[in-house]
Amino acid sequence: MSGTITPSKSEISLQPDLSNQTLISDKPGLGEFIQETLALTKRLFIQLQRRPSTLIAGIVQPLMWLILFGALFQNAPQNLFGEGLSYGKFLGAGVLVFTVFAGALNAGLPVMFDREFGFLNRLLVAPLASRFSIVAANAIYIIALSLIQAAAIIITCAFLGAGFPSPVGLAVITLIVLLLVVGVTALSLGLAFALPGHIELIAVIFVTNLPLLFASTALAPLSFMPGWLQIVASLNPLSYAIEPIRYLYNHSDWSLGSIVMQAPWASISFGGALLVLLVFDAVILVAIQPLLRRRIS
Repeated sequence: MSGTITPSKSEISLQPDLSNQTLISDKPGLGEFIQETLALTKRLFIQLQRRPSTLIAGIVQPLMWLILFGALFQNAPQNLFGEGLSYGKFLGAGVLVFTVFAGALNAGLPVMFDREFGFLNRLLVAPLASRFSIVAANAIYIIALSLIQAAAIIITCAFLGAGFPSPVGLAVITLIVLLLVVGVTALSLGLAFALPGHIELIAVIFVTNLPLLFASTALAPLSFMPGWLQIVASLNPLSYAIEPIRYLYNHSDWSLGSIVMQAPWASISFGGALLVLLVFDAVILVAIQPLLRRRIS
């Protein structure tokens, strides 16, 4: 008969309680987050490499806009859109901004398809350093595509006679594009987690795209619009990206105090337009954070 050894109370008190103890790994750092983000971004670029039609269409379509719309209004009276300004030069900034806007508005589609095909669930249960790397990867991917599209449009505008802005002007155009793309991409990603499926997201994109284009200064100046549309266009974030870029193309001497747009209620300076874009980004980023935390937790 074998006896059992019963530990004393003092021995029990000295033994660690493993029943409620969880195994906790070292807290992931910035390096792991960057590594995960780069890996997820690489996956998106591999998909683009296998099916490059998205990028090709995103470059060809705005070039067709530039050529066809420029030809349509080439016989418009001189100085109709500004002193010594042809419609082709006037249109370039609008096509540039609307192209990157449309691309950023589609940013939520890859996430939505990952949701529907189950790949997003696999990522959420994976031991990621931070699940926000999923969002960051999609944002980096869209920003990179937007910069490629913007470069193609700027080069085409130069061949069509608009010329190149100065190196500082190109840097400021890049900044304006980034400010717009960050806000719209964040909004699209928020919609991708909030809406039930890709049908609803595509419907939102279709309903939003053209109204925001025509309710901006992309195709016509504010002075051509009826009063109510001037108010709408002056509230449209696209106008605050278009007008500074248009000013850079037409003025070699500019400053943050230069007036780029005459809104119905005030004159908008270059710095004021940039401030509006910064506020737009801040509002969107703050608004979607609770939603993203709930959805990816």
